[in-house]
Amino acid sequence: MDYDVLVIGGSGIDTIVRVDALEVPDGDSVGVPPIHDYVAHTGNGVALGFHALERRTKFIDYLGDDHLGRRILERYASVGLDFDHLTAPAGTPRSVNLVDAEGRRFSFYDGRHPEDLLMPAAFYGPHLDRARHVHVSRSAFTRDVFAEAHRRGVTVSTDLHAWDGADPSAHPWAYGADFVFLSAATVKDRVGDVLRQILARGRARIVVATDGANGCFVLERENSGEVRHFPAVRPELPVIDSNGAGDGFLTAFLHTLLDGGGIEQCVRAGSVSGAFACGHHGTHEVQIGREELAKACARVGGQPEKVLP
Repeated sequence: MDYDVLVIGGSGIDTIVRVDALEVPDGDSVGVPPIHDYVAHTGNGVALGFHALERRTKFIDYLGDDHLGRRILERYASVGLDFDHLTAPAGTPRSVNLVDAEGRRFSFYDGRHPEDLLMPAAFYGPHLDRARHVHVSRSAFTRDVFAEAHRRGVTVSTDLHAWDGADPSAHPWAYGADFVFLSAATVKDRVGDVLRQILARGRARIVVATDGANGCFVLERENSGEVRHFPAVRPELPVIDSNGAGDGFLTAFLHTLLDGGGIEQCVRAGSVSGAFACGHHGTHEVQIGREELAKACARVGGQPEKVLP
């Protein structure tokens, strides 16, 4: 295989505004620290994360023929990330993210791509043929990738982000991937039920719900419905920005899984990488490397866990 990981979809620009709290203050304006734009979004974070972990990574996407798209191309060229794209008819996606004093964020996401846009199999198919694993971002134009990947015997991962466990628009991703990640923030106390639902209705081998400082929840198909909770690791750096933490968790988790690691090792690596991301400003500006991840995991050691009823 030419690629350890093929990433499809999910590049864009984040505009980050730092605020005291995630609430609208009184009045009609408020002064904030300098506002910055970053090359970002989930596919970007996953691709750069795998690239930093020395995985042979290929990234393909739609990208606008605009100044935002050119900024993304410049970033990938500067770090040597292998990237190809088709021209996005509606331009490059972007987000405006509010980040509070504790590093928590809220995102206003402009996905931009038309709902009827599909990435042609003639474009992504030859890359699938050369990949060991594919990560499919939750962009509408990737919804047909799953069948092609399964036909070729390529394992698939995805991130549902803030899925509520009900919205049917997420079903192709929730039920079509072998490794499914999502945020526990929306499902809250239904997390166990939602993880079991994904396994029951789909093909997932492993489902992970990340929960920020509360750690993560993991369900494996071979464990017959036993949802395990793992606490978060203690960050080695001050927490200043949680943008990109979920992508950091996912890449280190899958990186360890691709190396044959067990669930405990995968969770430890993911937690360390997510905590590392929280210690840096911006979205995906700094990624943890292979050696740095291994050393940090060794410092953390094992993590206690509990089983959800």
